Amino acid sequence: MQLLQGVTDFRGAALPAPATPAGYAALIGAFDLAVPLPYRLCGIGKHHRPRSNEEWRLFSPRYDPGPSVGGHLTFALKYEGVNLAVLSGLFSAMDPKDVVSLVAATPTGAYARRIWFLYEWLTGTRLNLPDLTRGNYVPVIDPEVQYALPGRLVSRQRVRDNLPGNRSFCPLVYRTEKLVQFEGQGLLHRARQVMDAVPRDIMNRAAAFLLLKDSRSSYAIEGESPPQNRAERWGRIIGEAGDRPLSLPELERLQSIVVADSPFVATGLRNHGGFVGEHDRDTGLPIPEHISARPDDLPALIDGLIELENTTAGKLPAVVAATVIAFGFVYIHPFSDGNGRIHRYLLHHVLARNGFGGPGLVFPVSAVILDRIETYRRVLQRYSRRTLELIEWEPTEDNNIQVVNETVDMYRYIDLTPQTEFIADCIETTVKEYLPRETQFLRNYDQFRAEVNAVVDMPDKTVNLLYRVLADNGGHLSRRHREKTFAVLTDDQTAAVENLFTAIFPDEALPPG
Repeated sequence: MQLLQGVTDFRGAALPAPATPAGYAALIGAFDLAVPLPYRLCGIGKHHRPRSNEEWRLFSPRYDPGPSVGGHLTFALKYEGVNLAVLSGLFSAMDPKDVVSLVAATPTGAYARRIWFLYEWLTGTRLNLPDLTRGNYVPVIDPEVQYALPGRLVSRQRVRDNLPGNRSFCPLVYRTEKLVQFEGQGLLHRARQVMDAVPRDIMNRAAAFLLLKDSRSSYAIEGESPPQNRAERWGRIIGEAGDRPLSLPELERLQSIVVADSPFVATGLRNHGGFVGEHDRDTGLPIPEHISARPDDLPALIDGLIELENTTAGKLPAVVAATVIAFGFVYIHPFSDGNGRIHRYLLHHVLARNGFGGPGLVFPVSAVILDRIETYRRVLQRYSRRTLELIEWEPTEDNNIQVVNETVDMYRYIDLTPQTEFIADCIETTVKEYLPRETQFLRNYDQFRAEVNAVVDMPDKTVNLLYRVLADNGGHLSRRHREKTFAVLTDDQTAAVENLFTAIFPDEALPPG
């Protein structure tokens, strides 16, 4: 195995100090694997206290695994967890006899058994090795490092297959400090407390408002401003999230609602290439920011995604389950149009299935995402940029793209840790800030309406107009509105409603701008 010695840059990832790539980095370099780089790579530094950074974790020379493939595979599983995309590429490049020799050297070793199982699981090839008959069972995924299922016992290698997915679709998420802290907050219980403390009539109104707001936000993320009826229709669909089991016909139903039967959009799984990006103004050629999965790979990928969602409900933390389904879907990009809104619908769907929300009430994830739109885009691009340089494509006559190399592993074996951390932030904001703020607003509005009517009797729609006019003008009625819209109000009544607004909505009673 030929190792890169004392490098300062590895495929564009700058090292904090000269080091020798180790683990997955060493295997990628030695076999020239065309796989997305892990978010953090490992290397062996020259000193006993080497520097690390966000992209590199450097170890002292005493951790050097040596020049063998087995040494670096063991190092990777021990210190970096399981990266299915790298392992799939590696096993495709290796001679099966070499894998047999590697495992046969220590057949009962915990890491050898994991390598053996992962080889057969990823390749579908049975190695020429006898079944083990003794030894404790070891987990394929270290549940302290990455999120895993309870698993099933596999007697051949005496391992517990706790992979959180299937061969067609198995994203992985690391148990980072941030996610562990998120889990410890008990946000589902806290959300229930917020909702239970609010009178049912106010919660029902909050639900209707949040559904519409989230629908509009989801369109706004796509740069669209839909008519009121389309926004309301999609809001009602979001309110049904979690009610129906996920299936391909259900996804196609959602797409038909999103595109509103547009004659320019073919519904169902794509039968052509796809990308997200722009076209060159002069040539019309594609300038992709993300390249979608090949059409031939879509049926298996979507079947795998649906199987994962339907078989793991309640077995993974809600934030992990929601992220792997929703972001897995949007990276696959199976439809010609509507992928983004369905992606955000799936967040609602999985969260609802895991107890977040209630009848007709969803967490306004899209509204929170819209508030963090630049972070959201960076999170999406963080993985897409890792795949762009690996995907070979040609422009088509209609200025689309056609992928010409094998890319399926880039969509079924994704590390979705950064995306999960982002959604965790959105859920935390929703529970701690958004839901309390929206329900408190409705309480305040009810108080404002009652006290305005004590000053002067108004229809509800006129009170609503009064509120919006005051909110738009820092708590004051402009001369135009005093002389026209609310000309019936006396000076004393005008002063009274302005004072009420300032007292009840102090944060809005500020000069515009």
